[in-house]
Amino acid sequence: MSKNILLPTDFSDNAWNAALYAFNLYAEQTCTFHFLHSTKLPVSASYSMSNKLTRTLTKNGMKDLSDLKQKAIESNPNPKHSYTVTLSSSDLKIALEAVIKKRDIDVVVMGSRGITNSAEFIFGSNTVSIIGRVKSSAILVVPDRYEFEVPKNIAFPTDFTRNYGDELIPLKQLTDFYNSNIEILHIISQENLSEAYVNNLNQLKASLENHTYSFRYMPNYISKEQAVKDFIEQFDIDILVMINYQHSFIDSLINEPLIRRLGFQPSIPFLVIPCLA
Repeated sequence: MSKNILLPTDFSDNAWNAALYAFNLYAEQTCTFHFLHSTKLPVSASYSMSNKLTRTLTKNGMKDLSDLKQKAIESNPNPKHSYTVTLSSSDLKIALEAVIKKRDIDVVVMGSRGITNSAEFIFGSNTVSIIGRVKSSAILVVPDRYEFEVPKNIAFPTDFTRNYGDELIPLKQLTDFYNSNIEILHIISQENLSEAYVNNLNQLKASLENHTYSFRYMPNYISKEQAVKDFIEQFDIDILVMINYQHSFIDSLINEPLIRRLGFQPSIPFLVIPCLA
């Protein structure tokens, strides 16, 4: 079945690098890549805009999207890939949700700085905001200047406090592309495991029975962020995957003030899967 990949862009190098990563990651898959650009300006700027300026922004935006599509065709002459462009005057998050619904998007692929190059956004306040807002599609965040590598090892941190359903589909599909190994990380010791914990662990094993996986236990860290970073380095992880449950690790990253200011910046692509429950 053909996949639909959404590529939000501000025409920056960061956004183009994310697109190149997506072209390579899905090289053997039949895909339509949908470029999306939002012309929505901050309210303060919108008040002073004339109709003529608005029309100019729209015209320039469509030209830039058309040029970007041609650049993609020339850079990635893959017969399995096709491209569409969408220009929206809505806020980016609203535009994303509209396109996700209209195009039946499988995953949103975007750069780690969000749709901005401002130095104030490291992982991206905008990117973090989108992760927190968009619940209808998986989101793959690609670090700035990251070059594609075949994902041999995929990290999946979990605390085994929830059972596992269709949320695992994006993880399993990603694993199937390259027969990747799933490294399952739990940041506690194996002592005194509860019955619910054991049941969820066994359910995860059953769900992944047709995939290659390993369980890894790491001692308690003061910072889960540091534990994940150390795990990535120790086990040569190529992609980090997390499910965005309420009150989960990702949820704490999104809502913690320091993270919103400084950003959580993994060194590898980061796939965020929305919770379906």
